[in-house]
Amino acid sequence: MITYAAILLALLQAPLVFAAQAPQFAPPGPGPLIASSHYVGQSNGSLSKSQVVGGKVFDRFTQIWIENTDFDVANTSATFQKLASQGVLLSSYYAVTHPSEPNYVASIGGDFFGMGDDELYNIPANISTVVDLLEAKNISWASYQENLPTDGYLGFNFTQPDYLNTSAPPYTYYVRKHNPHAIFDSIVNVASRRSKIRNFNDFAADMNASALPQWNFFTPNLVNDAHDTDIDFASAWLEFFLVPLLSDSRFNDNRTLILLTFDENETHEINNRIYSLLLGGAVPTNLHEANWGLGSLGRGDTNKTMSNVFSFVANVTGFKNQNVTGSSIPLTNASGTTPGPLNPQMFIPFTAPNVNATGAGGGSVFIAPGLNISMTADKLPGPVNLTALGEQVPASGYANGTGPSGSVPPAPTAGGSGTSGACQYTSSVFVSISAVVVALIISFSF
Repeated sequence: MITYAAILLALLQAPLVFAAQAPQFAPPGPGPLIASSHYVGQSNGSLSKSQVVGGKVFDRFTQIWIENTDFDVANTSATFQKLASQGVLLSSYYAVTHPSEPNYVASIGGDFFGMGDDELYNIPANISTVVDLLEAKNISWASYQENLPTDGYLGFNFTQPDYLNTSAPPYTYYVRKHNPHAIFDSIVNVASRRSKIRNFNDFAADMNASALPQWNFFTPNLVNDAHDTDIDFASAWLEFFLVPLLSDSRFNDNRTLILLTFDENETHEINNRIYSLLLGGAVPTNLHEANWGLGSLGRGDTNKTMSNVFSFVANVTGFKNQNVTGSSIPLTNASGTTPGPLNPQMFIPFTAPNVNATGAGGGSVFIAPGLNISMTADKLPGPVNLTALGEQVPASGYANGTGPSGSVPPAPTAGGSGTSGACQYTSSVFVSISAVVVALIISFSF
């Protein structure tokens, strides 16, 4: 017979389970320009100052990426509404696919190569990026990843003490999938390039030395970017980080353009429209290819449907945008349905870009060393389901198979020869309808 006393005793001895509470924002440091002990990675000093290469509309382009929020939800935030009143809200701006990683890859590579997941990839060294275009014009650049433990870190993620709750277990604040520069061998295999993948303590040092580059990519950690939290948490972080910087001429002057954007929306059943703002002194009362007269990648940046530039840039440079509206806007809310070298269910090799294409900058298509320009899309076999064959795409995993998840692969040597297994497929990229404008997502109109 079970007595009331026995039941009560059992309940008292059972472990208590409390409902999980959403984390509350706390500043990760004293201020955006003061080094924080909450970042494991300490600064290695500032970058060298470089000569400014003047653009036609702006001299510095800074983008800040946050996470997974529908347009209408972001539009409820008082912080975003305030920022929108200071700049331009892009009303027809779309991510290219789901989930996160392919959007980040497309932002600097002009394509997501069929990727439909957030797995570990190393894209071969003969696949070019916006870094190649910038360096061809001597335009300085850097990527700032908030909780990156060391400059050029290539681990899959990084877990550290939880600064929001010191009694909680260690927390994973940094993930590689939000760091596009770490995914391309053409960047990480060159020591001078890899060193420009930096953390927020480095950003503070660069700012205090007035050495902020002309092209910058910022990724907050997984709580500050709303990935593990919500729009209110991200808004509080923006009030801490971005709002004061907008008044600092070392970060924002009358020749600065800032893109604040989400990587994708949250509701996959609707098209992938994202809330994006243009801020900065260069916004008047596509893009850097047109602004700096850059070459192109011959991928999404030359796709006429996808490669419109911001209209105030087009007006100055003479670039003619396409009128892409209504049903002409491609659906970008699918995932894993585009054949490519990073899609194990619909695998095709890397292919050459369209070397005869012309982008907004008017320059020639960049051809990376080792690129086989004869390997064009029309010469490819049909897609292969590698998963059904028990195989992985050649570009999966660390270069040369080094470095388990979370560890640091060996430091690179200068020169940047291809090391990924995918390099057996020399050349560049398969360009689909979901390709993107280089280093932004898609800008149809605003």
